[in-house]
Amino acid sequence: MHGKTPKESTVIMTEIVLPNDTNALGNLRGGRILHWMDIASAIAAGKHSNAVVVTASVDNVSFENPIKLGDVVTITAKVTRTFSTSMETHIEVWAENLPSQTRYKCNQAYYTFVSLDSNGRPKKANPLIPETEEEKRMFDTAMARRELRLVLAGKLKMADSNELKKSFEIN
Repeated sequence: MHGKTPKESTVIMTEIVLPNDTNALGNLRGGRILHWMDIASAIAAGKHSNAVVVTASVDNVSFENPIKLGDVVTITAKVTRTFSTSMETHIEVWAENLPSQTRYKCNQAYYTFVSLDSNGRPKKANPLIPETEEEKRMFDTAMARRELRLVLAGKLKMADSNELKKSFEIN
C-alpha cells in the first residue's frame, strides 16, 4: 500500500443548472447540489483508495449563495486525510454566471467515505501525503473534525477526545 497526494485524488466536476434542477424560485435545489457533491467527493475518495467507496458521513453544509438557473457549477473535491479505513474529503462549490462573468462561492463541506474490498468489507485506507501548506493544515485539523463527527454520532465521549478537547481548550 503506497501513499498518495491530495492532488492525485482531486476531482473537478462541472454542471450547468437546467430547469429540471431548480425550485419554484429558479434556484438550484439543495438536494441536487448535495447529490453532485456526493458524486464528486466519492470519485475523489475512489481515486485515492482504488476501490469502491461508500459515504459514511456528511458534515454541516451551509448554503452561502443561491445558484441560479443557467449558472455553471464547478465542484472541486479532494482527500484531506485518511484514517484506518475511512477518508475525509473536502468539497468546494463555485457557480458562475457566464454572461455577466460573475463567479461566486456557494458552499463547502467535508464528506467521509469508507473504501470497500471485493467482499464489501472495509479495507485499509491508503496513506495521504500532503504537500502544500494548505494541504498540511487541512490534514492537521482533520483529526479534530473526525472526533467531532464521532462525538455527535455518539461513538466517542468528549472526555475521551484528544484533538477536540485541545480545539476547545477543555481540560
